[in-house]
Amino acid sequence: MSAEEGTKEKLVQDLMVLLRDAEDLVKSTGENVARKSKEELMVALAKAKATCQRMEERATANARSADRIIRSHPYPSIGLAFGLGIILGVLANRR
Repeated sequence: MSAEEGTKEKLVQDLMVLLRDAEDLVKSTGENVARKSKEELMVALAKAKATCQRMEERATANARSADRIIRSHPYPSIGLAFGLGIILGVLANRR
């Protein structure tokens, strides 16, 4: 797993924790918040949770797909990574 994948997973996990905390906060507020506003906030939280879950599922599927491709074509993958590294190195040294 690359550092970018780990960062994405950490972001999704942090968002889920934030959403759970926000949901708990909304549930714990009593009559101070109008019922309609509370319901709207709960709907928005549910949508955000669904979006985070879809993002996590898509990221996992993409990672599995990339892993399958790399495992089925290891030498071309290494060559491509090497070539991209050279190109990026040349571009970075030009500046």
